[in-house]
Amino acid sequence: MPTFRHDGLDLAYIDEGDGDPVLLIHGFASSIRVNWVAPGWVRTLRDAGYRVVAIDNRGHGQSQKSYEPEDYRPARMAADAAALLDHLGIARAHLMGYSMGARICAFTALLHPDKVATLVFGGLGIGMVEGVGDWDPIADALLADDPSAIPDARGRMFRAFADQTGSDRRALAACIATSRDLVTEADAARIAQPTLVAVGTTDDIAGSPDLLAGLMPNAEAFAIEGRDHMLSVGDRTFKARVLAFLAAHPLER
Repeated sequence: MPTFRHDGLDLAYIDEGDGDPVLLIHGFASSIRVNWVAPGWVRTLRDAGYRVVAIDNRGHGQSQKSYEPEDYRPARMAADAAALLDHLGIARAHLMGYSMGARICAFTALLHPDKVATLVFGGLGIGMVEGVGDWDPIADALLADDPSAIPDARGRMFRAFADQTGSDRRALAACIATSRDLVTEADAARIAQPTLVAVGTTDDIAGSPDLLAGLMPNAEAFAIEGRDHMLSVGDRTFKARVLAFLAAHPLER
């Protein structure tokens, strides 16, 4: 993948297709390939006539790794997203993020609002504001010598995911320490772009999409029926709803 340099790090990205640009921002411990290519999102959006841009977040995928927790604040990663748009000469784009990527999208809308036309928050509802529980055991699980001895169920799940994707576990442990900065209710109310909040009905991490959408002036919720946090990503009904949402909000020429 091509790379660009921002904030002292080399960051990998893809840029495919033509049409209104959609910037995809993946979740924690994931990557462009795992979050967007394998589940068919890049193909789906490209075939629907969109220019698909996606970034491997710092510490993930083919992007450079940092082991400093402060490098992973959502505002820093939002600045990476904005810098990628500048690098590609894109003045304004649709933004779609999953889980941690949804949080990064929210910070991008708050800190770089002129670059954001619409938003899709996947896999993160009111947890964006209220928090998503105790994730400190995940850092411990990522650094554990013996994965079979990890006592925390969520920690075991994310350790297995990190091992499956060949991730740098030390970088991920630094990321999980600081990437959960919350969006306040007042800040959520300032996000005026049309927004779709989509969460699986059996997702025990994200929190209610309806409660988050209710805080925002121009947001709607979508329930991904029968899907948990991991399986919601590639759901066909989710893809269809996103395509309808984007079609309803074309970029102004």
